[in-house]
Amino acid sequence: MSLIMKRLKPYRLLIFLTIIMLFTSALLDLFLPSLMSDIVNKGIGAGDTGAIIRIGLLMLLVSLLCAATDFVSNYVSARTSMGFGRDLRTETFKKISGYSLHEVDKYGTSSLITRTTNDVGQVQMLLTFGLRMMVNVPLMLVGGTIMAINKAPSLSWIILVCIPLLALVVAINIKRVTPLFKVMQTKLDKLNRVLREKLTGTRVIRAFNSVEREQKRFNDANADLTGTSLKATRRMALMMPATSLVMNAAMVTVLWLGAGKAQAGVMSAGDLMAFTQYLMQILMSIMMASMMLNMIPRAAVSVKRIGEVLDQQPSVSDPASPKAPAEGVHGKVSFEHVTFRYPGAENPVLNDISFEANPGETVAIIGSTGSGKSTLINLIPRFYDIESGSVKVDGVDVREMDQVGLRHRIGYVPQKSLLFTGSISENIRYGKPDADEEEVREAARIAQALDFIDAMPEGFDSMLAQDATNVSGGQKQRISIARALVRRPEIYIFDDSFSALDFKTDAELRAAMKPITKESTILIVAQRVSTVMTADRIIVLDEGNMVGCGTHDELMKSCEVYREIVASQLKEEDIA
Repeated sequence: MSLIMKRLKPYRLLIFLTIIMLFTSALLDLFLPSLMSDIVNKGIGAGDTGAIIRIGLLMLLVSLLCAATDFVSNYVSARTSMGFGRDLRTETFKKISGYSLHEVDKYGTSSLITRTTNDVGQVQMLLTFGLRMMVNVPLMLVGGTIMAINKAPSLSWIILVCIPLLALVVAINIKRVTPLFKVMQTKLDKLNRVLREKLTGTRVIRAFNSVEREQKRFNDANADLTGTSLKATRRMALMMPATSLVMNAAMVTVLWLGAGKAQAGVMSAGDLMAFTQYLMQILMSIMMASMMLNMIPRAAVSVKRIGEVLDQQPSVSDPASPKAPAEGVHGKVSFEHVTFRYPGAENPVLNDISFEANPGETVAIIGSTGSGKSTLINLIPRFYDIESGSVKVDGVDVREMDQVGLRHRIGYVPQKSLLFTGSISENIRYGKPDADEEEVREAARIAQALDFIDAMPEGFDSMLAQDATNVSGGQKQRISIARALVRRPEIYIFDDSFSALDFKTDAELRAAMKPITKESTILIVAQRVSTVMTADRIIVLDEGNMVGCGTHDELMKSCEVYREIVASQLKEEDIA
């Protein structure tokens, strides 16, 4: 609840106005039955037209005021809840944007999406009804009870019996339903994960004829969520009949006893009518409260889940006093006895890695699958923090640098080419938002993407579909490379970024890159020996250990692991 109260501060004025309008509306609702009772008790005759008109106009005025205050309160409470939901989604998204890869892996993409959308929606819905209920329910309960007792003290025991009985029904129901709502949100995460994998992996699913298998996975997750939802709904369904039974029984009792008292002259017909209306207001307010209390358990689970996201401190954060590299040093990368393990892992992924990459050099990293190549370069832009040792850029430990400043020095091309929905030009400008058309075109030319872009009907304005499914893998890779090149950074990181390129395109791209990268540091992760052979230095990794460092010729003489990799890919005449 503190999560909600803290973030409602900007809406204090709107909340205050809502409360005033609701309070006014409730008072007017309490006034109407009493007014009707007085009219009936006075016994105004048919000939007393003036009195009838006066009282009728008064009732019309009260009704119009009720309608006006209800309209204003509904409008303001809606504005408050919608604005709160918008702000909470924005804050959650901003928090997630600051997560390191460790936190994203911890919660999972599907769960973070659910928390930002569905969970925020649950809290927003609670707020919409909660603002109205917190005023109407207490006022109707207290005010209605006082007015009802004042009108018919002899029947007040009915109210004193009904209120605790209804409260007991609501309390038992909430206790039984709350655990199920927590399970429901977890199963909704699972359903979203299965759906996301189905949509993003459509090509693989169809290629392996696994449509029926994925349909079964989705059906199982869907049935699991549905079963839990039905179980919760069945338990909640008992509340409405139970409360209706109590209400109807109370009304029958009032009419039965009240009619006898009215007939005996102990109670007037106007007072009986007013008591009946007050009883209905009291019981309806309890009904409304029970509906809101049904929402509270699920919203409480959502608040907890959102709170976990907002309270989670990123494992990678900026230091209090960031350091800046010294003037004149641009692009130097050094690893000094770096050891890294993923959270919860028993063994380190990288163990005691040390090397340097200087401006103007190309350093390649090669090794078998799972040897830690991608993990190693992900430490440079500080996607993860190391366990021991230091990773330095321009002589400063990356943990002591501002993350924005650090990454501004880096042009990063990931292993999986990720492009965003939008034009090709917008995707290339992602690396440099203020790049002009000439810079965008030049970056595309160097990346060997200019030919296929110009061949498109709209050229650089051609729109990419979601996940860039309307271009080939090689084209996606070249656009990703252009996105890094347009930045003209001090450090280029290519994480197996040439794997979808043929040898001719690969060679042309490297030749075109040389003039603009001659003063930059280039780090290349590759599986193909032909990609790394011309590098100034080659780092050979084997199960997280650096087993070789040198040029191609040096490693052929000194590193058995490298020789095995070369022998597995090249013919003898190529090796020679």
